[in-house]
Amino acid sequence: MSFPKKPGGKALEVLQTLPRITLANLRPEPGSTKKEKRRGRGQHGGKKSGRGHKGERQRGNRPRLGFEGGQTPFYLVIPKYGFNEGHSRRPQYKPLSLKRLQYLIDLGRVDPTQPIDLTQLVNARGVSIQPLKRHYGVQLVDEGADIFAAKINIEVQRATEGAIAAIEKNGGVITTSFYDPISLGILIKPVPFFMRGQPIPKRMLPGEDMVPYYTDAENRGYLADPEKIQQARLALAQKYGYSLPDISKDELYDMLATRKDIRQLFFGLSPGWVVNMAEKKILKPTDEKLLKYYSS
Repeated sequence: MSFPKKPGGKALEVLQTLPRITLANLRPEPGSTKKEKRRGRGQHGGKKSGRGHKGERQRGNRPRLGFEGGQTPFYLVIPKYGFNEGHSRRPQYKPLSLKRLQYLIDLGRVDPTQPIDLTQLVNARGVSIQPLKRHYGVQLVDEGADIFAAKINIEVQRATEGAIAAIEKNGGVITTSFYDPISLGILIKPVPFFMRGQPIPKRMLPGEDMVPYYTDAENRGYLADPEKIQQARLALAQKYGYSLPDISKDELYDMLATRKDIRQLFFGLSPGWVVNMAEKKILKPTDEKLLKYYSS
């Protein structure tokens, strides 16, 4: 008749046979330690102990951090106030030339029959916007104005006078508008925002220092009076010597006349709407308080 073995019997036998653990028989794990290199033993280990020849660094008397040997240090050379004051908060605008824009249109990355905003420009890899680096959008410059031939309705954040003239000469429309950093991050990456299932927020209004630019009709600001914008279009056409096309008789008038609301982020999507990417649906608020909040 065989008796079953007690559980843990083998481990108990091993503990009984092993020597008692003391400080005398403790050893580090094999391979975990390395023998220290001998230093300062002449021909048996070097004569400089890894410190080099003479000086403060060999004698263990290193200079303080920022000391440059007696000359005026860098942090004292740079002025504290003056021309560079506020440079860390100065908004930056990535330049986009008309030559680059025409190239994107010719390749088919940008559709000229639809309104163009920052979302289309980023998706077409025309510009790269990083709000964390104080990028506030795109500035359209007039490089390549002589070869630009597209009729478009484009929205940018800044634009030069030559770029405005080149677009309006072809019968196009340009608008400059402001986006706060949160709205800008949503505009350049809409799909990750839609996947979170959050309602589209309202666009914030520009700061006090930016209001004069976006209310000026010469800059085609989105806060400017439409009548003054039409007068500025005629004045610019006379200045550059071209006849201003009548867009009201154009077959693409509906597209050219499309503009965003001052609180709107996307073309065709109002603030407060929720885009359901999984079910491919758009959910609109029905509560009166929400409708009042999201309406501008």
